[in-house]
Amino acid sequence: MKKLFTIVVLTFVLVGQINAQFRAGAALRVITPNPLLPVSGGIGVPKPSTEKKGDLFVRAVVFEKNGTKVAIVSVDNLGWPSVLGDQTRALVKGIPPQNILIGATHTHSAPDAYGFPDETGKSNADLNYLKKCVSLMAEAIQEAEKNLQPASLKIVVGEAKGKIAYNYYAPELYDPRCGVIQAIAESGPKKGQAIATLVNYAIHPEVIGSGRGILSPDLCGPLYDRIESQGGGMALFMNGAQGGMVTADTRAGEGKENNTWEECQRIGNLLGDEALRLIANAEVEKDPVLACSSSVVTFPIDSEIMRYILKNSPLKLKASPDNTVSTVVNYLKIGSARALTIPGEALPNVGYYVKRKMNAPKPFLFGLTNDAFGYMLTREDFNSFKRYEYVSRTSLGERTADIYVEEALKLVERNP
Repeated sequence: MKKLFTIVVLTFVLVGQINAQFRAGAALRVITPNPLLPVSGGIGVPKPSTEKKGDLFVRAVVFEKNGTKVAIVSVDNLGWPSVLGDQTRALVKGIPPQNILIGATHTHSAPDAYGFPDETGKSNADLNYLKKCVSLMAEAIQEAEKNLQPASLKIVVGEAKGKIAYNYYAPELYDPRCGVIQAIAESGPKKGQAIATLVNYAIHPEVIGSGRGILSPDLCGPLYDRIESQGGGMALFMNGAQGGMVTADTRAGEGKENNTWEECQRIGNLLGDEALRLIANAEVEKDPVLACSSSVVTFPIDSEIMRYILKNSPLKLKASPDNTVSTVVNYLKIGSARALTIPGEALPNVGYYVKRKMNAPKPFLFGLTNDAFGYMLTREDFNSFKRYEYVSRTSLGERTADIYVEEALKLVERNP
């Protein structure tokens, strides 16, 4: 009996040691529709597609320490409403729903995931395709969890150089900083090799756009390929504060744009190279902290267009009778990185302010994450300039960014 007791105690000790270790795992699923579906670049009827350039993916990385598990998921789509994300969360049993962060890359060349209604209230979204994506996303998360192994981290935030992004409204008004989180295997046959590399950068992946008849992850596809071909493990992309209107720098001179797949490759490869350059000499963090907190934030729906979409989408998006909508905002502490999620497309000045107020040396903002409720601009900018007419019209209203900033920074303060 004494020997058995010793074995049981030893087992508990070993399990405790395993749970205390920082671990990471990654997995992906292809979500390219076959046959191809129309693609959506925003409000309106999706455009037919006749060819593809690269596959669409769901990419998931799971982190664990001291029993806390967090999943970061990237999906190649314009946006991913929480009604779809919650369906995936319900299928994942090993990770708390509030610890599953789902962000859209914001490619403008993927099927409609909002169920945008036309003027008659009819939507052209393929609900069977979206249902399949929900299941494949859960599979990727669960496989990533199954792949958990002892890991360390490398984390960096620095300026990505070269012709990658600019602000279409005001060329220099964008954030050139690129955040990179890389998980590295600490044991096994692949010890010292990268498990996954997460790239966080603010940009519209709309080199091709929705009107070319092409289904594509846009510049994110070449980004994945470049990082993975250079030993970065599985690559995933999380967007940033790219609203109004931080887009890919495809300027070709004399007012012309170079909207080709080759340009997608150039920009994606360059961003991948810059991410790898930045992370190359980052310090290895052997025992990184991991904590994830969340808060429910409620926004008024002042925009008639947004009210119409939320009311008539077949996805039954979460709008309340009092014309408000609620969503989850996360604050993630992982190693030396601090990350806040944004449930939409925050304008660059909003992103800069939040990063500064986070008081973190390595701030990350995961845009279009957990929800994607259009543009988020301050009341001072709302309908103040002709340039902002479109982003004002396709936002929830003039209070959205102010409410987000206040509630997000409260979340940071409550979790020092």
